[in-house]
Amino acid sequence: MTSPTIITSIDDPRVDLYRSVRDADLRGRRHLCMAESELVVRRLLNSHLDIHSLFLSPEKYERLSPFIEESLEVYVADVSLMSSISGFHIHRGTLALAHRPAKSTASIQSIKTSLQSKDKIALLFAEGITNVDNMGTLFRNAAAFGVDAVILDSTCCDPLYRKAIRVSMGHALSVPWATTDDWIASLKEIQSELNVTLIGCETCVDAVSLWEVEQKDKFGLIMGEEKNGLSASTLSVCDEIVEIPMAPHVPSLNVGIASAVGLYEFLCRKSLNNRK
Repeated sequence: MTSPTIITSIDDPRVDLYRSVRDADLRGRRHLCMAESELVVRRLLNSHLDIHSLFLSPEKYERLSPFIEESLEVYVADVSLMSSISGFHIHRGTLALAHRPAKSTASIQSIKTSLQSKDKIALLFAEGITNVDNMGTLFRNAAAFGVDAVILDSTCCDPLYRKAIRVSMGHALSVPWATTDDWIASLKEIQSELNVTLIGCETCVDAVSLWEVEQKDKFGLIMGEEKNGLSASTLSVCDEIVEIPMAPHVPSLNVGIASAVGLYEFLCRKSLNNRK
């Protein structure tokens, strides 16, 4: 069992990286991201990320200690003290810091290289998703339906925000992803180099019903945020534009729900039909 460092003072400098936490300032703290809740931290411990340290309540330390490597730094404090140090209520008594992945491992090129020899590819693209809850849901859906990678345009929020990681149930720590500064060029590269069919999910005059599109072995589903949807330039490079048939008085769905419907349709319907 690891030997933790017991924290008893709010001013203890050893936990300064956990002090007065805001999502937006963690990149300035040695380029770190923060995970919270026992389930999420368990997934972090099983991930490829380089873990900086854990900050746990005594109860959570007892539960997690069998899974913690001896070399890992662990701090233990009462939940009330943890909350005072971090600046938010930690009702689950579990925090962790991990080093963000290097740009070389979270790039469009690394994703293309990893998928080059695959016969089947499923990608989830996101344009303009700035709500961290929606971002977390996209990653949870990607993990649930077996998506190979998530690709974001530069206007999307950070999938490694603390809340996004929590909403994703920790899957933002394990599903491969990359952000591209040249969105349209990246779409075209993946389309041509990997032979991926790009499917834009948008309600417009050119859209056909989701159910009418032939399933592809290599596809990418492109989602936009609910208010503005996909840009005209994005729609112009799509091979298919689809919409989810809905009642007339409901014009759209939340992007998290819409992505789940789309991924289920393209990844699960065929396999279910084959079982009949």
